[in-house]
Amino acid sequence: MLVLPDPILSRPSEAVGAPGPAALALAGDLVDTMRASPACVGLAAPQIGVGLRAFVMDVSAHPKARSCHGLVVLFDPELLESSGPEVAREGCMSVPDLTGDVRRATRVVVSGTTPEGERRVLEADAFEARALLHEMDHLDGAVFLDRVTGPHAVFPRKVYR
Repeated sequence: MLVLPDPILSRPSEAVGAPGPAALALAGDLVDTMRASPACVGLAAPQIGVGLRAFVMDVSAHPKARSCHGLVVLFDPELLESSGPEVAREGCMSVPDLTGDVRRATRVVVSGTTPEGERRVLEADAFEARALLHEMDHLDGAVFLDRVTGPHAVFPRKVYR
């Protein structure tokens, strides 16, 4: 798992295009890494050193999730609609020691390509919408610290035992 200030995390990613064997292997690596990382609900390819527009997400076990599409694997995602901005706390595996307050939409519509090569459209709200936008930011070379509401909105991460 890459952490700041690794330069890959600050670079926009390249399109995957039509998924082939390499994209399927990447999807598997992302899912395996996400599931092996405690409290991780999403992971983008740049976080594991791959500069491609791909991410995985699963908010099924998160208490703040309302909409829930289960395991999501998307290549070349696009934001089609967003509304209802709200400020809430975020953390990130690539910024392991900090959290921050970030303004994001509470409802989104996102489309992308599945590993099977099909177009998938997701309508998400609340925490799932936030997670989708967070992962899509990684594909554009941004982390949540680039979106915090100000220097007063960055906090040391709590350690849970």
